[in-house]
Amino acid sequence: MPGTPRRRRRDTPPPRTGNTEAEVLRGFLDHLRAGIAAKVEDAPEPQVRTPGVPSGTNLLGLLHHLTSVEAATFLGARVRDWQATFRADPDDSVAEVVARYRDTVDRTNRVLDDCTDLGAPLPRPGGGAPGPAVRWALAHMIEETGRHAGHADILREQIDGATGR
Repeated sequence: MPGTPRRRRRDTPPPRTGNTEAEVLRGFLDHLRAGIAAKVEDAPEPQVRTPGVPSGTNLLGLLHHLTSVEAATFLGARVRDWQATFRADPDDSVAEVVARYRDTVDRTNRVLDDCTDLGAPLPRPGGGAPGPAVRWALAHMIEETGRHAGHADILREQIDGATGR
């Protein structure tokens, strides 16, 4: 945006992880999670809710959506309308949406702490149909979070020129 001062964040390199497959997958997922939460948490109102593209995508909606995907993938939450997950409630503050995301990530990580076999299905509360394999779920969340983190990078730069992770 012309006239908008550029704010640059120090870019963070890929994470140093342990050598196991689980440590690598979880390390990269946590790296992406931290990056997108940081991208949203200090974004100004009302721009954080303002669509930056014709589809209506906005920064706060992306994080709200990722909260739903984490909960569905790892915790067995049911989502009836995926399109609705791209819209945060107008009464929710940025801090509330970020806190909900971080809480969901913490709950997910506690579940993953008990998963020692990446080929085993994720546990589901109350039984029911088995969840996806832990490996698949981690790979899916890396892809999903990375994709939307890229969207968030662009939206945030449009808002105030902030770049970096």
